Amino acid sequence: MTLPLPALIAIGIAGLALLLLLIIRFKMQAFYALILVSIIVGLAAGLPMTTIAATESSPEQLGIIQAIIAGVGGTLGSVAVLVALGSMLGKIIELSGGAESLAGTFTKWLGPKRVGIALVIAAAILAIPVFFDAGFIILVPIIFAFSKVAGLNPIKFGLPVAGIMLAVHVAVPPHPGIVGGATILGADIGWVTIFALLISIPLAALSFWVGKLINRREFAMIEATKEMFDSFGNDQPSSNAGLRDGEKAPSAFTVLGLILLPLVLIMLGTAVAPAFEVGSFWNSFLSMIGQPIFALMVAIAAAMFFLGVRRGWSAAKLGEVMESALPAAAVIILVTGAGGAFGRILTETGIGGAVAELLAGSGMPLLLAAFLISLIMRAAQGSATVAITTTAGLLLPSVAVLGLDTIHIALVAVAIGYGALGLSHVNDSGFWVVTRYLGLSVKDGLRTWTPLTTVLGVAGFLLTWLTYAVIPMS
Repeated sequence: MTLPLPALIAIGIAGLALLLLLIIRFKMQAFYALILVSIIVGLAAGLPMTTIAATESSPEQLGIIQAIIAGVGGTLGSVAVLVALGSMLGKIIELSGGAESLAGTFTKWLGPKRVGIALVIAAAILAIPVFFDAGFIILVPIIFAFSKVAGLNPIKFGLPVAGIMLAVHVAVPPHPGIVGGATILGADIGWVTIFALLISIPLAALSFWVGKLINRREFAMIEATKEMFDSFGNDQPSSNAGLRDGEKAPSAFTVLGLILLPLVLIMLGTAVAPAFEVGSFWNSFLSMIGQPIFALMVAIAAAMFFLGVRRGWSAAKLGEVMESALPAAAVIILVTGAGGAFGRILTETGIGGAVAELLAGSGMPLLLAAFLISLIMRAAQGSATVAITTTAGLLLPSVAVLGLDTIHIALVAVAIGYGALGLSHVNDSGFWVVTRYLGLSVKDGLRTWTPLTTVLGVAGFLLTWLTYAVIPMS
């Protein structure tokens, strides 16, 4: 039985409200909450409790549990592998001392007066393979060191660094939210990567400028951070926890090359392979090496050699480092899969189609709806991954109805990603990581970090919208 449009819309809104209530008010784990709400929404919308086989008069109807399984499986087909491989590459770079090497080299190139710019550039590059929370924590000792030398509050350097790292995290693969959202929409990961990287360049400059503007005002450092900052460097162990005594960090060129390697391969597959005839050797070869999974496998193999074997790491240590990346990745993978399950339920019940009809009737452009829904979801429940995957599932029917080409579907995914960048506040774990390490009170965090993420999110969306409008539909 198909419910009327208003009823489907009401069920969809109630389902989202329940999801937010469970995560925010009752602190329910996001994976469990998404699966639970998927079941409830499926029942409320009249989805069969078990799969109904196809007949001459009607197609097969998936049961609630079967739809959830299909949603998880469809989303995680590539997401699980990408997130796991990305985590491994990031962990090898993290424990090799690569972050400090990058920051130090860029500072040397640009000079002591441009330390802030150097750190933002290094942070933007480091953020590509390393998750936001981990990447920022890796850079904290470097931020503290430069702040001490300059005699400045660490927020001066740390705020713009954190801003660009989060901007990269929400929009550039292989980070889980954008990969999951792109997979749900059927967007090409290569084009998502290219557009997000290009937009990240002006966002890095904007993060530095807005951070500098915010930092014209002085902010008091909370006592716990002040004690940590004052004692930093006295008896502080090396920030490179993965290095043995006497072991040097890898060169910045090596780290930079390892980060850029998979991106170059992906771009070759996306932008160059189509120039050759389909089925030809070069088309097939470039398409294969441009697959994100293959590109990350190559990058990890290179990192194992240049950051591990060549610098004396044993096979056992390499195995331990790569193994240590997986527990954190597993949680993110499961939440991403559950977001895919919720999206599949929204599609199977017709709620996604109802939203598509509502958007068509309201005249709101799809790209604007993508950004606003993701922004609201992010502000309401805190997780960028949940916001991106839920929004992608909700808008999948709209994307299908419009018949967008490959490039414009990728831009919709990027717009959703930037929606999940803005309005970071107290329900976001990243808010607490940034404010605690930079010594900001909650009040000052809401005056600094929240506006910065929102400005970057809006700017990222506007640049995405401009690109969407300029590129003709094929």
